Amino acid sequence: MFAVTLLTAPTQPALSPELVDSLRNAWGGSEAMWLSPDEAAEFLIPLQPENQWNVWDDLQDMGVDLVVQPAAGRRKAMLLADMDSTMIEQECVDELAAAAGVGERVADITARAMNGEIGFEGALRERVGLLTDLNEGAIDSVFRNRITFRAGGDTLIATMKAAGAYTALVSGGFTAFTEKVAAKLGFDEHRANHLRVAGGFLTGQVSEPILGREAKVEALEEITGRLGLSAADVMAVGDGANDLGMIERAGAGVALHAKPSVAAQADIRINFGDLSALLFIQGYARSEFITP
Repeated sequence: MFAVTLLTAPTQPALSPELVDSLRNAWGGSEAMWLSPDEAAEFLIPLQPENQWNVWDDLQDMGVDLVVQPAAGRRKAMLLADMDSTMIEQECVDELAAAAGVGERVADITARAMNGEIGFEGALRERVGLLTDLNEGAIDSVFRNRITFRAGGDTLIATMKAAGAYTALVSGGFTAFTEKVAAKLGFDEHRANHLRVAGGFLTGQVSEPILGREAKVEALEEITGRLGLSAADVMAVGDGANDLGMIERAGAGVALHAKPSVAAQADIRINFGDLSALLFIQGYARSEFITP
């Protein structure tokens, strides 16, 4: 059996019963279950539909996300999440660069790296190099004044942890930010790159080896091995090219508001929902959500 989930942006819930019933009837689905009125609904179907992506395209024009996945094992025992432009709404290196007066140069490199146009590791070294001599205090200032959290993140973490799941933040960004984000949202652990500092100023270097695409996959393997889980037990979420390895390896890999080149390679694509969408696609109703 396959579970079909339809959902919209929680700020503009506009999922109609007529639309849900139309698709349910077309695909021979079971009775629809509403996970949140006007926002998210699901039903079961016996076979994965051949026209899934054509329907997905049509629904995107209507502001509706569509996810089709095996119904068994949907509720995951582990969440592996990217940080920049996923759990938070910014790219931390871009915000540091803005503080250093090199924002446009760094943002251009970031965009090309996240689209997979250039290698992540080299791009990170180049961007960090442009931060040479930035006062270390800029890190706290950027976090306080420039970083905002994507809606639904705290609820996602709290609800999955209440159900016994383990949560890990794995970022190609910097530990100076992941430690703050992980503490704020309640992640069980975090991993990222380490910015080198001397005399209170950034040296323009990042400690090696750099945590990139392969390191995120290795984190998935290491953590699941430690916990006695398998990749099938994991939900991984990210938005950039360096997230594709863990997205493809996880039992449920989610491209969340991702770059088009990244989303095209993911089976689960969320473009309208916030982070609470990751609960809906696991079959949680909004009445089951835990808000810290």
